[in-house]
Amino acid sequence: MEDLTGRRLVVVTGASSGIGLAAAVDLARRGDRVVLVGRDSARLHAAAEQVRESAGELPEVFRADFAVLDDVRALAEQLRAAYDRIDVLANNAGTIAVRPTTTVDGYELSIQTNHLAPFLLTNLLRDRLDRVVVTASAAHRSGSLNPNDLNQPLRRYRAMSAYGTSKQANILFTTEAARRWPDLPTYCFHPGVVRTRFGGDSKLISFAMRLMPARRAEKGAETLVWLANQGPERLHSGGYYQDLRLRQPAQKATDPESATQLWEASAKAVGIDGSQGPGEGQAR
Repeated sequence: MEDLTGRRLVVVTGASSGIGLAAAVDLARRGDRVVLVGRDSARLHAAAEQVRESAGELPEVFRADFAVLDDVRALAEQLRAAYDRIDVLANNAGTIAVRPTTTVDGYELSIQTNHLAPFLLTNLLRDRLDRVVVTASAAHRSGSLNPNDLNQPLRRYRAMSAYGTSKQANILFTTEAARRWPDLPTYCFHPGVVRTRFGGDSKLISFAMRLMPARRAEKGAETLVWLANQGPERLHSGGYYQDLRLRQPAQKATDPESATQLWEASAKAVGIDGSQGPGEGQAR
């Protein structure tokens, strides 16, 4: 299934709507071969049709629920079997849990879906990847991450704080990935407040998002697409970007000790050896 035409292959998670779908459409129009990953099969295939209508080619799709780590492991196996090389992995899938929710794997839903699942996927695909782009958020400033207790948000639960904690983890992951994998450009970005289905299960969150100045999904995806296309020499690996510019996140999101501790805790949580070198992370 490998593309021998010289086109780039871009895998976008969370691609059935919102920022992920907008990015996939833009990248496909630019000539990239896009692969869509999503949780809901019907919405995923509808998204693929939208990409085809916009760019003239039906993308391949893979279903995976990031609230189930076995789904992520199966996805990694399927992608490895299908492609010898992935030019860009866009870790965009994300959620906000309206109420305290524990996954089948035993972790708070936001931290698993937004951090542990993409952490696992990236590690399992490491030797196939040429670039990683992570959808983070300015909401990281409201996070309160304890690398030694990833389920801390479940106590005295607040949805936006739990979400912010998972976004803080995204930036720490980006920081540590750049340190551990100097040959793999890794970036994260804040897309802005975007009008999408995100938070759709909560009337309060949906109402709050309607009150805030919001941008269309295409604008929110702009920095993702830009990071996927710029030459590495023009970007800072490990950097946090917003509106096509390098920004400074909160110090707690780039603290080297916290980044290392989170990496080790995450590796233990998902069952891989986090002490191994580039391209060697394998499930135990």
